[in-house]
Amino acid sequence: MKMRELGSSGVEVSAIGLGCMGMSHHRGNTASRKEMIALLRSALDLGVTFFDTAQVYGPFTNVNAGPKQPRPLVENSHT
Repeated sequence: MKMRELGSSGVEVSAIGLGCMGMSHHRGNTASRKEMIALLRSALDLGVTFFDTAQVYGPFTNVNAGPKQPRPLVENSHT
């Protein structure tokens, strides 16, 4: 996976990110928590380290859609 610097922060993230709006905020039904965790794990396995989340999707809803903090899953990712 190609990496890019995030602004001038010195933080490097994957050139391809995962938009997380559909995990909690959608016009129809959202997928189950189990399916969302599987999606996050697949993205990480493919080298994605940049996850686009926002408070507008529901306060802390996207953050809570993920696993209950198994650190190896999220330690090198950026939201």
